[in-house]
This record gives sequence, C-alpha cells and structure tokens, in this order.
Amino acid sequence: MNIGELARRSGLTAKMIRYYEKIDLISVPIRSASGYRVYTEQDLSTLSFIKHAKDLGFSIDQIKSLVELWKNPDRKSADVKKITDQHIHFLTEQIHSMQSMILKLKAASQMCSNDSTSNCSILNKIEHIQS
Repeated sequence: MNIGELARRSGLTAKMIRYYEKIDLISVPIRSASGYRVYTEQDLSTLSFIKHAKDLGFSIDQIKSLVELWKNPDRKSADVKKITDQHIHFLTEQIHSMQSMILKLKAASQMCSNDSTSNCSILNKIEHIQS
C-alpha cells in the first residue's frame, strides 16, 4: 500500500509516518519501480501499536523500546513492565502536579472580586505563586 492509504488506514498523517520512519520507529519501506514507498500490513500494525502507545502518553524513546520489545519474540515481560511502571510513576507525578496547580488556581479565583475594577487578585496571586 502507498503512504496515502497507510495514512488513511492508520489515522496518521503521511508527514507523521515519514517522521516515524526517519527516527527509526518503523522500518524503511521498500520502494516501487517508480520510487514510491510500499508499505505492508505489518507496517500498519506497527503504526497502530505506536499510535496506541502515544495515546497512553509514552515518550518517543519509550515507544522505541516498546516497539523493539513487541517485535522481539525473546523479550522479557519484566522489561515491558519496567517501562510501564516508570511511565505510571511519571503520570502519577504529573497528576499530583496538576492537582496542586488546580488548588492554587482555585484559591486565586476565590479571591477575585469579580467586578469591574482593574485590580485583579488572580493576576497578583499568579505573580507570587510558588511552584
């Protein structure tokens, strides 16, 4: 299949597919006699895996590792679990950070006089919020 069909079937743009090829997330496809890339069902499957991993928030480096493990029949599940647990830890830290931001913003919002005056306690609070 050509890159247009692969893009349509994978839900990715042709530009993104070429980028994944450039950074070695997917293998370089064979070329037709006229020089066009020719992709396989395996390429589509790999792109689907990459898209799902990306949707779960894995980084490109983590996705590279996961793709390598996914393609390796001799992989160790412990290696996959390690990457997943590291990502869970990262996401948990992000959640805590965002919860802290929400609390700070709620406190600033509650201090707002919500009227037509120019003095804005929210802006004053943002200036002095400590991360």
